[in-house]
Amino acid sequence: MFETKITKMLGIKYPIIGGTMMWISYPEFVADISNAGGLGILASALYSTKEEFSQAIDKLQTLTDKPFAVNINLFPTMRPIDNNEYVDVLVEKGVKIVETSGHSAPVELCKRFKDAGMIWIHKCVGIRYALKVQDLGADIITVVGYENGGATGRLDVGTLVLVPSVVDAVKLPVIGGGGISDGRGLLALLSLGAEGIIIGTRLLITKECPISDALKQALVKASELDTRLVMRSINATHRVWANAAAEKCAQLEAGKAPAEEIFKVVSGENAKQMYDGGDVDSGIISCGQGIGLSHDIPSVQELFDRMINQAQEISQKFK
Repeated sequence: MFETKITKMLGIKYPIIGGTMMWISYPEFVADISNAGGLGILASALYSTKEEFSQAIDKLQTLTDKPFAVNINLFPTMRPIDNNEYVDVLVEKGVKIVETSGHSAPVELCKRFKDAGMIWIHKCVGIRYALKVQDLGADIITVVGYENGGATGRLDVGTLVLVPSVVDAVKLPVIGGGGISDGRGLLALLSLGAEGIIIGTRLLITKECPISDALKQALVKASELDTRLVMRSINATHRVWANAAAEKCAQLEAGKAPAEEIFKVVSGENAKQMYDGGDVDSGIISCGQGIGLSHDIPSVQELFDRMINQAQEISQKFK
């Protein structure tokens, strides 16, 4: 059943982590991922106040008795967030697992994680970042290769090289991702030395994912060629689905438009309108190249079971 250091540390059935996704990783979907045997991660950046965030954790704790994590977002945001206040909530609610991600290591927060006895996962895109948070006391490193959806960083290293490079460089267990959509990818990442995988794009087209059916149907039809990189000109490179909004963003960047014009296209409000209303060109959506391997809309449980079964079947061929 692929018991690994990650499954043991986190107390999960499968070595599968659900990637944190803005406007998607609400309590209901996080619980669906955890209840299916993986680790769901709540996006703290969805909440504009400490009180709303606290209520979201309360709700999540009523929806699952399985392990879950909370992501603390370290990326620059349009609205300021005091992450120390959010860590106060994690401590108060007894949250056991915290994930951090962003442009810099959470130097001012890591001691609080350790003092509270939390398992601290840090998500990054390269060896030097992984080594830094290892020195700060991280328990688990997550790295995602260039194929992944969302933030790709500036190093442009593919999953096949990045994951074993980080595994060789650090002493901590590593979660790997970038382009993983099925059991073949799961087994490949474990063979590269990862102790678990992180997936996001494949979870977009599951029955429980809180985006419109119109968007799910469009993504099911997408191929591995239907993604593009945007926002590199403003030092925030993201891989997204290649729709009209992404094309508009690329045109603005080619014309050296100011950041304010680019932000108007990639705003969270536009994305939320697309997720909720079904206008598939109104905003951008993070999307990895693994979308080309995603051809149906299963439940999260069906997806995870299928990935594990496929990986087991393949592994049996080599015994």
